[in-house]
Amino acid sequence: MIDVKGKWTLITGGCRGVGRLTAIEMAKLGANIILQGRCKANADKVIEELKPYGVEVRAVGCNLESADEVAAALAEIDSWGIQVDLVFNNAGLMSHYFQDYLSNTMEDFHHAMAVNFYAPIQIAYHFLPGMIQRGFGRMQLTTSGIANEPELMGYACAKAALTKFVKDFAVKLNGTDVMMNVMDPGWLRTDLGGPNAPNAPETVVPGSMMGVLLDDKKSGRWFNAQDYTGMSLADALAKAANVQ
Repeated sequence: MIDVKGKWTLITGGCRGVGRLTAIEMAKLGANIILQGRCKANADKVIEELKPYGVEVRAVGCNLESADEVAAALAEIDSWGIQVDLVFNNAGLMSHYFQDYLSNTMEDFHHAMAVNFYAPIQIAYHFLPGMIQRGFGRMQLTTSGIANEPELMGYACAKAALTKFVKDFAVKLNGTDVMMNVMDPGWLRTDLGGPNAPNAPETVVPGSMMGVLLDDKKSGRWFNAQDYTGMSLADALAKAANVQ
């Protein structure tokens, strides 16, 4: 496991749900946290929650549907003069459920792709060059195991594209200390997953951190967070190390 103490960690969607829970767990390990939310003020409550851990916490606000707003948020982070070593591209958006699965609109596809694919890869391309130049970095992108639901085709295709992006980058990153993997949180009772999901948000940890904490120079892997529910961090990491 890498030592994250003092390392700046960007968590998109860090003001609620999986992002908030991951921020808390990373702060417990000593990582400094950057929270991204649609509105910067949304981070205030989480910032208060993280104070007991004695880490530095900052926040940026942007609408991930807007490439210009994402670029502005990234520029703001750059202006702080800090080094971002760890990135959880966590934020996501559920597309509209089309009961008539043949009526899915192009607008819905664009909407789903903007948040679930374009924003994460915009962030990835921003931080990866510095990570590669320094010879260290971790990036985890949140995917989904959704399948066989053409009613949610916009969301499903966006997540599939994200997974493809990470898997193909592995050929360049494997064997280096810059790692990029994907994590599937499972179907959770969050704002995205809705009230009928089978899993509580808390079940996502410690599995939500495997792709960032591992230290084995392997990229392109898919980690199912639900496979690690209830495990200690040490046991979860030992299990995750066997994921191909």
